[in-house]
Amino acid sequence: MRFNILIGGRAGQGINELATILARTLGKIGFYTFNYRDYGSLITGGHNFNIVCVSDKKVGSYDDNVDLVLSLDEKTLEIHKKRFTDKTIFVVNFQTNQKNSVYLAADRDKTENMAFATAVFKILELDKKHLLDEVKIRFAGKSLLAKDLDVIDHFYDKDFGYSIKLNHENTSKVVMNGAEAVSKGVIASDLDVYFAYPMTPSTTLLNYLAKEQDGNFFVYSPEDEIAVANAGLGASFAGARTMVGTSGGGFDLMTEAMSMQSITELPLVVYLAQRTGPSTGVPTYNSQQDLLVSLFGGHGEGSRVVVAPGSPKECIEKTNEAFYLAEKYGILSIVLSDKHIAESDFSFNEFKLKPLNIPKRKLMPGMSNLKFRTSSYEHNSKGDNTEVIEEINESFGKRLDKDKALEKEAKKFERYKVYGKGKNLIIGFGSTKGAILDTLDSLDARFLQILYLSPFPKEISSFIKSSKNVFVVEANASGQLAKVIAMNTGFVIDDKNKILKYDGRPFTPEEIIKEMAKRGVK
Repeated sequence: MRFNILIGGRAGQGINELATILARTLGKIGFYTFNYRDYGSLITGGHNFNIVCVSDKKVGSYDDNVDLVLSLDEKTLEIHKKRFTDKTIFVVNFQTNQKNSVYLAADRDKTENMAFATAVFKILELDKKHLLDEVKIRFAGKSLLAKDLDVIDHFYDKDFGYSIKLNHENTSKVVMNGAEAVSKGVIASDLDVYFAYPMTPSTTLLNYLAKEQDGNFFVYSPEDEIAVANAGLGASFAGARTMVGTSGGGFDLMTEAMSMQSITELPLVVYLAQRTGPSTGVPTYNSQQDLLVSLFGGHGEGSRVVVAPGSPKECIEKTNEAFYLAEKYGILSIVLSDKHIAESDFSFNEFKLKPLNIPKRKLMPGMSNLKFRTSSYEHNSKGDNTEVIEEINESFGKRLDKDKALEKEAKKFERYKVYGKGKNLIIGFGSTKGAILDTLDSLDARFLQILYLSPFPKEISSFIKSSKNVFVVEANASGQLAKVIAMNTGFVIDDKNKILKYDGRPFTPEEIIKEMAKRGVK
């Protein structure tokens, strides 16, 4: 069972707040939920929408067609008409001739979205107590709380003319987005300092960490991304466990500092949340276009880890692993996210992370008698700048040896996962996971999820060799994951087997099933 609720209106009408409350409250009741957020670069006006997919089974995507529409403005009905079916129900707050519609007649103020939330609970035959409890928690201390509660009581007594009973488990689900999950992984790793300059969609993590400051770690926003990266290295130099955050063009500005990290061997973790490029591109939309720059951004050669979680649980775990490897080996660790996973809400059964025992800093080259020297220049074992051939080779050799140790260490962690039992193989990374998993019941295919892009799990070659056909599903135009696979395994995925999307919107299961059918897989 999958039931899709579309919520549409203007920026500033509380669309995302409404969707988040629904997704999280339904999750607590026992439903599996997924909440997709779509918005433009506007503070007010325009058109924003969310789609909340509700299910009695695990769900990580939304469907093309919707079952229930909460339309806060007339534009929603026009823009999304291709998503509607003869059975779609509409709840509106304006007069319309739309078939299957219910007129809400709510005050057009800041409590309007609570009237819509109540309509969902009444139509789905759910106890309003769950909604009241969530609103009390979410809006505690807010001036409109009492009015919100009155609105819920009032509209729950209304007869909406439709009644739908959906199955759900009795176990309450945890619901959070990817950025919130990364913040939990960061805090579990005993962060000391987080630097970031606001840039969609990485700002979500900045906001979460800023709210969580309790004296144990420090969050600061310098004047630009160049300052962020260099301040991060400075903090690490002082001994602080440090993370910096950015998106697309911000990471471009940081790449010189990423190169400096390689030669100074100062531990550093980077949160890179991808968005649609190149340049400013479509700044509030999704992509997986920064995979290659995450692997190779920065001049010269140096060790780095790149992890790409595809769910909140993985965001927590892989962030913790990124800190562990950065600190143990004095390397750059990149947590590669994107707008879709960072800002979408996912539900899952509660679990407790057992944080890794992150090692304390070891003595580094040039460290003696509590003195520590480092710079962007090549150095010898004492930390002195050098241009001597033998000393250059020795220092470079030690850094290259680190790669071998790092690859061995990373094998302790889950670097890939395999789902399903089909004859064909779909390979993906990051946020494509949800939509791919939601197709497996309809396809003769397995899904191979790559969690570590570096060090790359070359052992996946065995799954490639045992599959009838191999496909990649990527949110970019050039098949960057396919290139990384070829580079590390020698296996070249045919262009016709690359399912690519680069319009800023995430894949839906229907799109993947349709594209696979074109290639002869059903």
